[in-house]
Amino acid sequence: MSGIIKVASFNINGIKARLPRLLEWLEETRPSVACLQEIKTQDEGFPAADFEKLGYKAIWHGQKGFNGVAILADGEQPEEIQRGLDGEPDDEHSRYIEAEVFGIRVACIYLPNGNPQPGPKFDYKLRWMDRLHARMKAIAAEEVPAVVTGDYNVIPTDRDVWSPPAMAPDALMQPGSRDAYYRLMHDGWTDALATHNPRGGVWTFWDYQAGAWQRDHGFRIDHALLSPELADRLVASGVDKAHRGREKASDHAPVWVALRAA
Repeated sequence: MSGIIKVASFNINGIKARLPRLLEWLEETRPSVACLQEIKTQDEGFPAADFEKLGYKAIWHGQKGFNGVAILADGEQPEEIQRGLDGEPDDEHSRYIEAEVFGIRVACIYLPNGNPQPGPKFDYKLRWMDRLHARMKAIAAEEVPAVVTGDYNVIPTDRDVWSPPAMAPDALMQPGSRDAYYRLMHDGWTDALATHNPRGGVWTFWDYQAGAWQRDHGFRIDHALLSPELADRLVASGVDKAHRGREKASDHAPVWVALRAA
């Protein structure tokens, strides 16, 4: 590819329920790479043919009714590198898939929510983040242009939420969650959206409850972390906010980064 490579991430919250909205978004915004989370379908139920009609080729890691991640690429077959994270052999959650596409290492993640906290779900979240940290260290050691993007289920700072007091008890804002996120960053990764929006106030999620969308009571939990080799190629980043307001939309809006091609 020449020019710009656009890598996007979209927690679709059920690929079958949101397929019309997803296809609409792909046609309108045409990302080079689209990373999807919460596809909520077994592998055999993934609608690959619908994406192929638009020119997208895909790999996916599904799970019945829960979780599930996928990577779509415009006109190129993603070359799978890894699915799942090492370190917990009994973990059957489909939350991680990694591929090489357009000369970039792309990892798509759906990090555990962790609620209610404290408790086993929060403990699992922190263990998963430790495992992600180990994998990102391994990617960094390869010194390749890489992006790790998806639903991190972490609100990094108070600038990333409409009301810090309202979300203070939530697993997304716990010190343990934030510390684990910043351990990822301290290895040299760049938070693309934060780089271009240092004052915060950019949301990627609005709950279906309590009129959150209508009142703009949102927060930022969908992130794109870039390796040093790729951060130098960052041109722009953003959120396709308008897609959250459409009929039968996901509760997340897509996030994206625009990168100079090598």
